[in-house]
Amino acid sequence: MVASDIDKNKEKEFVQEITAQEDDFSRWYRETIQKAELMDYSPVRGCIVFRPDGYEIWERIQAGLDRRFKETGHRNAYFPLFIPESFLEKEKEHVEGFNPELPWVTEAGGEKLEERLAIRPTSETIIGYMYSQWIKSYRDLPVLINQWANVVRWEKRTLPFLRTSEFLWQEGHTVHATEEEAREETMKMLEVYREFVENELAIPVIKGRKTPSERFAGAVDTYSIEAMMKNGWALQSGTSHYLGQNFSRAFDIKFLDKDNVLKYAYTTSWGVSTRLIGAVIMVHGDDRGLVLPPAIAPLQVIFIPVGPAKRRGEVLARLESLLSGLKEKGLRVRADDREEYSPGWKFNEYELRGVPLRLEIGPRDIENRQVTAVRRDTGEKLVIGEDRLPGEVERLLKEIQADMFRRAKEFAAAHSHRAQDLEEAAAILEGPGGFILAGWCGAEGCEQAVKERTKATARNIPFSPPEEMPHCLVCGSRAAHTVWFARAY
Repeated sequence: MVASDIDKNKEKEFVQEITAQEDDFSRWYRETIQKAELMDYSPVRGCIVFRPDGYEIWERIQAGLDRRFKETGHRNAYFPLFIPESFLEKEKEHVEGFNPELPWVTEAGGEKLEERLAIRPTSETIIGYMYSQWIKSYRDLPVLINQWANVVRWEKRTLPFLRTSEFLWQEGHTVHATEEEAREETMKMLEVYREFVENELAIPVIKGRKTPSERFAGAVDTYSIEAMMKNGWALQSGTSHYLGQNFSRAFDIKFLDKDNVLKYAYTTSWGVSTRLIGAVIMVHGDDRGLVLPPAIAPLQVIFIPVGPAKRRGEVLARLESLLSGLKEKGLRVRADDREEYSPGWKFNEYELRGVPLRLEIGPRDIENRQVTAVRRDTGEKLVIGEDRLPGEVERLLKEIQADMFRRAKEFAAAHSHRAQDLEEAAAILEGPGGFILAGWCGAEGCEQAVKERTKATARNIPFSPPEEMPHCLVCGSRAAHTVWFARAY
């Protein structure tokens, strides 16, 4: 086979159709993340390899959140991957919550270990032990520490980025002198997550408190932000936990207060993970592939030369000149001047990869001193004069970011429903799907009945529900809470 035939086969292979979202959303997702080269499957069950584009999205999420954490007084540290079994047993509810997912190390260096070591599913226990060594006085408080790490939970069913046996995340762990301070911290960090996800990822979320059956193992209260994917399913996109004195008592985190009395401290933990990458894909993607918000896109602008080969040198010279002006603005931009691929193939490639803005320049554009711009989110074409290009590109990227958030918010609103009873909820979920706002009496049996009948779970009790629902959707008694229910990842 000659080189030209290989190139044609490559082109055909790359631009082949992706499964439509409405035909099979899960298959669309899996095909898209592989074809866009965000990840690949590893030889270890349930684990993935982050390819450069996928990891760079995570780096940009890290950078945005890390800056916010530091602005609120937190510092980064690192704790061991291995946790002694005795540590996990000190907080019974915590270990029971994670035990089915725990992998254990029982042997090392050819010898059996005296005590089994769990591979970190989360770090409350080992961090709690270290805090008990460091904290002695009220002068040592508050402790505001965050860790960027990998964790392992041996999941039975996995989906790349959303639920894998090993994943990347951050986990904040703080210690306070009073319940009031700890609760304030819990809510502050939940708001940090909301602001970041909405402004940087262009994903609208619902803030609220988890029901007791859905809260973090060992927590007094768990709060979450919940996002709606394009198939109407929910994705828990960040959690913040008020732990009270549960872990302080388990790990003896005490301090001598100003009144000279030894007291147990109050702790919090909070975290987001690489499932945010999955959220970006599932909220914004379409049948042509990824649609990435400019704020976190590895490449914001792709510049592609077009036109006949005989004028290629002239086009490339002008392109390079314009490219320099864009780079001076700090934009993530590059040119694709590969000769072995046609412009049409490149258009498809960068649409699949979700690059927010495509610029095209050819001989006619040079004569008119202009550039053609194409938005990935809408497909809209615009003609921009060369002298206005840097400023217009900046403006367009901001507009794309804002428009993506607006459309996601409109989609979520259009797919949010009210249900007065269980049968109405089931009919909605089996039909149009989406989120359901309903009343709940507070009984675990009624919550379980919703799950059994509809496969939906209580996502959270929103702080500001759009409507108070007076009756429980299951038993019909007076509602104690208004709750969002949805099928969820």
